[in-house]
Amino acid sequence: MTIAVYPGSFDPIHNGHIDVIGRAARIFDRVIVAIANNDAKTPCFSFEERRFMVEEALQGYFNVETDILDGLLIDYVHKRNAGVIVRGLRAVSDFEYEFQMALMNRRLGGEIETFFLVPSEAHTFISSRLVKEVARLGGEVASFVPSHVKKELIRKLL
Repeated sequence: MTIAVYPGSFDPIHNGHIDVIGRAARIFDRVIVAIANNDAKTPCFSFEERRFMVEEALQGYFNVETDILDGLLIDYVHKRNAGVIVRGLRAVSDFEYEFQMALMNRRLGGEIETFFLVPSEAHTFISSRLVKEVARLGGEVASFVPSHVKKELIRKLL
């Protein structure tokens, strides 16, 4: 059984994330969506709020679970007996950072592979940061996030 971990802050989860998760769920036997705290970012939503939004968005996937990632990703991957880290690439600008992370993870846990997935073209420009900015300014985000996430964004930001 091949277990993959898809880490991210998911602050909030958006349709690009869901697209990558769906693709990973078709490739791997099990996918763990690991909700992480990124010290470089100040999250808008708590771990519990993010987990709720992720779980609601992924109800239709039988081989996907959610978890909280606290600490070094490679340690978490080992603890969960996973062999793959899934990362999404939206644009060339993502590649340099993701490539560095993949090399660091290979150095720390050589047997763990990083698998890059590209979302559908319709989702390549979406980021959590942009979704929050549009919502904060009163713009319509229904085409970027599931309806329950839109409600949470309005509740939190307006």
